[in-house]
Amino acid sequence: MSVKNVKTCCKVSLVIGILLFFQVSYGQYNFVSLQQQLTAAKKELGKNYVCMVYKEGKIVFKQEEGDIKTNTQIPIAGSSKWLTAALVMTFVEQGKLSLDDKVSNYLPIFATYGKAYITIRQCLSHLTGIQSPPGIVGVLQKNKYVTLEEEVNAFASKREIQDNPGVAFRYSNIGLNIAARVVEVISKKQFDQLMAERIFRPLNMRNSSFYSNRAVNPSDGAVTTAADYMNFLAMLLNNGVFNNRRILSEKAIEEMEKAETNLSMIQYAPAIATGYNYGLGAWIIGVNAQGIRTAMASPGATGCYPWIDRCHNYAALIFEKSNAGEQQKEWYVDFKKTIDTVIPGSCE
Repeated sequence: MSVKNVKTCCKVSLVIGILLFFQVSYGQYNFVSLQQQLTAAKKELGKNYVCMVYKEGKIVFKQEEGDIKTNTQIPIAGSSKWLTAALVMTFVEQGKLSLDDKVSNYLPIFATYGKAYITIRQCLSHLTGIQSPPGIVGVLQKNKYVTLEEEVNAFASKREIQDNPGVAFRYSNIGLNIAARVVEVISKKQFDQLMAERIFRPLNMRNSSFYSNRAVNPSDGAVTTAADYMNFLAMLLNNGVFNNRRILSEKAIEEMEKAETNLSMIQYAPAIATGYNYGLGAWIIGVNAQGIRTAMASPGATGCYPWIDRCHNYAALIFEKSNAGEQQKEWYVDFKKTIDTVIPGSCE
């Protein structure tokens, strides 16, 4: 056999070997097309990212590139909101709080400054009506406060009501931070301690934290790993159960995934979420023919995109290291379609 033929045979064998690797490593799912899409996405993802897909109790796909691995801690910006909404729901589960309670029941300063009718539900769905800086600048601005109490009191005393509560949606850090301060008051514990006790430890999220040397930021302040956050997604996908332990009830999960908006209410949404409605702490990125949610996501402006898909019964995420800024929705939509093609769905 000539040297040229030997080289050709080696190349063919290498390609076959790669295909077999994926088929063996990921069981019945052939994710070659997914890997190819990731490899081609240098503009969207850069050189440092991790992608994971979870289904039926196990990771069925994983790809790490550059210096970010599944156990690398990174800030996740707005993906923090899903975690905070889940924490608040643990208090609702215990009967210590109702989603339709007025914030002023727990934080009287809101009544003092004419904001008495804002509810916990409106806080978790960006419907407080409190004025926020426009666009992505308002979401990404650095925290100048020393404590969460100081920041939330400033929301009450120094921010005007831009719209009546429940009328207009403006994505910001205001509502989730107010709700987080409420559970601090109820429990007499700091937010980061509550998150560790009620979410991180039960979900084995050992490399996750909201710690800050300034005011803790429940909306944008989490630092976590892809492996840790996937535990959180697995719990949501499994209707509140993780490792045979119930973290949230099915009713609580359903409440978090119910649409709190219609598209006419959306006054500001980041580019990556345009055209989507919002639940509690996350966007509804898929609905079936009856309008029932089939997929939820909570993107973060630093390059994090976690989601769950109930039609195809999987959870997935992409974590990358990037500069803060607007992400492009189209690429993530196409990427999700690739996974949906590999994993059969059951929605009508």
